[in-house]
Amino acid sequence: MVDSASQLSGSDALASLSPEVVDQVAVARLYGEPLFALPQDLYIPPDALEIFLEAFEGPLDLLLYLIRKQNFNILDIPMAGLTRQYLSYINEIRHRNLELAAEYLLMAAMLIEIKSRMLLPPKAVAQGQEPDDPRAELVRRLLEYEQMKLAAAHLNQLPQLGRDFLRAEVFVDQTSAQRFPDVNVQDLQEAWQAILKRAKLVQRHKISREELSVREHMSLLLKTLQGQRFVAFETLFDPERGTAVLVVTFIALLELAKETLIEITQAEAFAPIYVRLAYTPISYH
Repeated sequence: MVDSASQLSGSDALASLSPEVVDQVAVARLYGEPLFALPQDLYIPPDALEIFLEAFEGPLDLLLYLIRKQNFNILDIPMAGLTRQYLSYINEIRHRNLELAAEYLLMAAMLIEIKSRMLLPPKAVAQGQEPDDPRAELVRRLLEYEQMKLAAAHLNQLPQLGRDFLRAEVFVDQTSAQRFPDVNVQDLQEAWQAILKRAKLVQRHKISREELSVREHMSLLLKTLQGQRFVAFETLFDPERGTAVLVVTFIALLELAKETLIEITQAEAFAPIYVRLAYTPISYH
């Protein structure tokens, strides 16, 4: 997107290069090697030395440039002069880039349409209202584009990474020898106590199998009750012999009561429990 372009022929451009300007001896260098004479079959494309004097980003950018350059009032654009300058630019670029000119031709058609509508008598409107200005839509688009262009220029002035500043980088050598901390006596003591604490949580208990006979314990209970009037219930059990013996003794006691060989009595609620032989006579004095 250009404002104007001037094209120089390849032979004229190379002829203007003196040996002193290029290499003091050679007229040019090719792949690092000096050339002392121009090749006779050298071909330079017509667009190789095309110079771009002004660049635009689209039709609106060109219109805004023409308005500001001529100091036109953007709210009261002289469409005749603006359209004439715009079409002269289109004629300049259509010979070089047809695809680029197509985008600008659309805007040119819009400008001609606005100019034609301004030549026609305005439409009748209600009393107290102003007729519509054909340039209103174009003015609105130009003002919005100018605001966006100024905002983009402001953002471009902000510092950018890689253009205005670089990110600081620090290289850390990972191959250096690793230094371990020293261990004192207190650290060893705490480590040993932690091992002992874990050992207490993992305890083992060996269970041995013991053959116990309910009939045998029934006989032992009968011998214990022999010749006794009443025997306290808790005295019939020996906790030191372990839980298994206590369970078997209790089962034997229940079997004797079931077979009515013993009697289990209690004077009142929550009173001590006593055991006696069922056939033992009770004498009263």
